[in-house]
Amino acid sequence: MAATEKTSSEPIVAPTTSFEQTQTEQFRKRPHGQSTEMVLFKEEDTRLATRLDATRARLTALLERHENLKERLSRDSDKIIFERLQREFEAAKVSHAEEISLDEEQWNDGLIATIREKVHIEADKKALQGQTIVFADQQQSRTAYRIKNKVIYCLDSARIGILYETDFAGEPFESYHCVLESKSFLEKMTVSEHTVPFFLPIKEAETNFLSSNAIKFIDCVGDMLQAYVDRREQVRLVKELYGNQIAELFHSLPYNMIEFVIEDYYCKVTASVRYSELVCTLPSRARVLAWPIHPSKKNSSRGENGGTHASSSPSRLTYAEEALTTMSLPEAYAEIVLNLKRSVRQVSPNVLRD
Repeated sequence: MAATEKTSSEPIVAPTTSFEQTQTEQFRKRPHGQSTEMVLFKEEDTRLATRLDATRARLTALLERHENLKERLSRDSDKIIFERLQREFEAAKVSHAEEISLDEEQWNDGLIATIREKVHIEADKKALQGQTIVFADQQQSRTAYRIKNKVIYCLDSARIGILYETDFAGEPFESYHCVLESKSFLEKMTVSEHTVPFFLPIKEAETNFLSSNAIKFIDCVGDMLQAYVDRREQVRLVKELYGNQIAELFHSLPYNMIEFVIEDYYCKVTASVRYSELVCTLPSRARVLAWPIHPSKKNSSRGENGGTHASSSPSRLTYAEEALTTMSLPEAYAEIVLNLKRSVRQVSPNVLRD
């Protein structure tokens, strides 16, 4: 019987020559640093763009919620309080026989004590005589006191009214009201009503200052209101003058955090400013980053939402940060745009070469 040959199911592999082994080892040992670095850069750019898009979406949704909340709070009860206090303060203005302008030395705790004594004496007289209105001679004796943007009125029911006037660039803007009361001349005063925006911490100022230093409380609230209007109008003016140049602009309700994005054909700039105190009209901190974009790469670098993704690492623009912390927002914006091309050329010479 012929011998049966066994066939193997495994493929036959040709022996590897010494030359092939050498080539394989050289390929394994070949440095891949450059290609790996490029891949990492691309991945990092993609992650950064994704995070920025997600942050923008969250900020947009948050701003919409804030606007809805602000609109809802401005209606109904708040609106009723504002209209009522506005009528009461207008009537107080008419009823006061004179308005005395004060200087810094006259604006002191002694004056507040005098006003408190007057409103309590007037309220006691009404209570004793069973009257529901103030007699004409008592109305004529009322005096209003003005100190800068504040007017102090004597109101009925032993209350003191403070009218806060605001302005911007020399033009008058809205007024706000605050009413103080106390059960007796010897007891501490409290805020009974006000029209201060809900996002400004008047309750905190009341807790910190009113019982110990009424002058400091009144000044603090006035400074917060004026600074808020100033910051708000700076942002409004920037939108009005440069809105077509700004890709995105975000801000908090009290305008103490502001961020905006500028996109040009050669770079993308993100600016972020923070105000350390609500009484500040100039930022305490600013951060400005520029992503140079080569013109030939602009189209290929666009994101899904139409925005431009920068093609290189960002650089800080220190001149822009200095401008934002030393100038008003419209002036700083003009300064940034005026010197932007020169600054980008310094940090990335190849961007503007073509």
